[in-house]
Amino acid sequence: TSIHPRELKIAVGESTAVSALLTLPPEARTCFVLAHGAGAGMTHKFMADVAEGLAGRGVATLRYQFPYMEKGSRRPDPPAVAHAAVRAAVAAATQHCPGLPLIAGGKSFGARMTSQAQAKTPLAGVRGLAFLGFPLHPAGKPSSDRGDHLAEVNVPMLFLQGTNDKLAELDLLQPLVKKLGT
Repeated sequence: TSIHPRELKIAVGESTAVSALLTLPPEARTCFVLAHGAGAGMTHKFMADVAEGLAGRGVATLRYQFPYMEKGSRRPDPPAVAHAAVRAAVAAATQHCPGLPLIAGGKSFGARMTSQAQAKTPLAGVRGLAFLGFPLHPAGKPSSDRGDHLAEVNVPMLFLQGTNDKLAELDLLQPLVKKLGT
């Protein structure tokens, strides 16, 4: 059974608004605030499939666009703008899913922007982060520098990572993740 997502607009600062899709199953137990990757927005099949799969398991999702994607640009927003969008989406989830525990995260770029925002100033009401492919480094340039901020995150984190991800070699990601819990 498919649950039709509800279209929302989320204000990001004074002059920007982004589109969002709220999928809210009747017996939702939690809400996942889900940010898209750099190259494809919230309506991409992967994002829609994740939202539908989670809805079938009693998890609401709030998918949203970053401002650059809303404008049709290919260049991702600077971190401060992306972090503001993450915060606005979390606030919208709090408003539209009152009483539900919140998990925030996303796919690739969305995962990194969410974790950076959480590391800078904890996201209000967010109990944990979930990443659908964390981008640890640029393709072909193995490094773990993009994960340094994760040590500042003070909520549980779930990493769902493919074994062939060109943006996160497992031999770099696994030791980083292992170190986080200590």
